[in-house]
Amino acid sequence: MTGPVLAGRTPAVHLDERGQAQAAAVADRLAVLPLAAVVTSPLERCAETARAVTRAQKAAGRTVPQRSDRRLLECDYGDWTGRRIDSLAKDPLWPVVQSHPSGVRFPGGESMAAMAERAVRAVRDLDASVGERSGPEALWVACSHGDVIKAILADALGMHLDLFQRLVVDPCSVSAVRYTAGRPFVLSTNDTAGELSRFLPPPPAKGAAGRRRTSSDATVGGGAGAGAV
Repeated sequence: MTGPVLAGRTPAVHLDERGQAQAAAVADRLAVLPLAAVVTSPLERCAETARAVTRAQKAAGRTVPQRSDRRLLECDYGDWTGRRIDSLAKDPLWPVVQSHPSGVRFPGGESMAAMAERAVRAVRDLDASVGERSGPEALWVACSHGDVIKAILADALGMHLDLFQRLVVDPCSVSAVRYTAGRPFVLSTNDTAGELSRFLPPPPAKGAAGRRRTSSDATVGGGAGAGAV
């Protein structure tokens, strides 16, 4: 946890006691899922969360590869980095960040549009790579940061980046997106307590040969829900 200060890309910001407990809790929740990979932002607080996830997978009898990807880094907040949030709220740029983030470039740092573009590209590339290696139903985890995750969700929802502040992403929450050739499906957002076995891939259909192709079709009427035959 970073408290009242915008940590951004400040090095050596570790999880505090509360953050460690949150990481352990989400790792235990994810242990029900057979993960094919864990990919993390290189920043320490994300890497520590990712290690908790891989430890929980190992305790469940699975060895899951973990690696970092710089495209999942926190937004570069430039001169805002290390300043108190209550001070930043008085900055003239603050209301622009709230209402028009697509037009914001942080002084000495990165634009929010550039952050969103690299993060979305990373997740789509990584999902395709995991799918090629482990099959289209493979599950994997990306450990990243609040604004980065919100930008990825906004893309998956077809939302303009200027609307992404409507989304809430709490520390160590689970948001789930299934990518297909035709469209992404947002399965969950900001889940902090729910049971996650609903994301288990369905068993192969009888007589199916080889790997199944994940459908891009949405079920008219909403369907019968996960786990229905």
